[in-house]
Amino acid sequence: MVGATAAGKSHLGIELALALGGEVINTDSMQLYRGMDIGTAKLPPGERRGVPHHLLDIWDVTYPANVAEYQRLARAMVAELRAAGRVPVLVGGSGLYVRAALDDLEFPGTDPAVRARLEAELATAGAATLHARLAERDPAAAAAILAGNGRRIVRALEVIEITGRPFTATLPEYVYLEPAVQIGLAVPRPQLDERIERRVDLMWAAGLVEEVRELERAGLRDGRTASRALGYAQVLRFLAGECTEREARDDTVLATRRFARRQEAWFRRDPRVHWLPYDAPDLVPRALAEVRAGQA
Repeated sequence: MVGATAAGKSHLGIELALALGGEVINTDSMQLYRGMDIGTAKLPPGERRGVPHHLLDIWDVTYPANVAEYQRLARAMVAELRAAGRVPVLVGGSGLYVRAALDDLEFPGTDPAVRARLEAELATAGAATLHARLAERDPAAAAAILAGNGRRIVRALEVIEITGRPFTATLPEYVYLEPAVQIGLAVPRPQLDERIERRVDLMWAAGLVEEVRELERAGLRDGRTASRALGYAQVLRFLAGECTEREARDDTVLATRRFARRQEAWFRRDPRVHWLPYDAPDLVPRALAEVRAGQA
């Protein structure tokens, strides 16, 4: 299940798991973090309808995300479920994590010296400067990475320096490691914008600020990846006195909308995704039909 944030992937994933005798594997990079529940729209256990969910809450907020490690965990979980006669249902909107789990994809290694030099430059010159350099060396990667996402910009520049190739060249053609079916939920932009704003308001009402305050005591501000998550980064700014709470809320809405557009652009490039209207009255039967056609 792929698509933009707030499209309804989590609930459809549960419906498919129930119909297929499956279990859910998370492919949302921020739902991997313990305690990041409200801001990532993580379904609470009571709403999972008895369907087991895997690869949730596996990392502390201080742990830097590692897609290669996620790949190893996800593939092992897929193999375990298949061996048990269960259908793996992967659900989430982190495009690289989806590809890491599904595709014949290997990730370049790291060079500690190169990484340290780029991170030092990030600290002194800022993300915008490094993003401009990335735009010169790999325009496609720069278009896909937020200008403020220093961690991903550093990684892209590191890969370019190590391999001598554009960062996007390290993502091969769309080839599944094993047979799979991808279903995308299509939401018209006006409706998606409304759903995102409503979700952010619900997060605030559910206690996002208190969640972030509690995670700050657990080291969130020091987490290179988790501290940049949508909603969390904005609330941390509010708690630091850098903006008002209303400004944090409004910036979360705007940043999430921008992120959703990048998600859609990423998944739309994949010709294997079967797109379905998010509000189709027969959404579950249509999704099941796509799955069964892919299994034939």
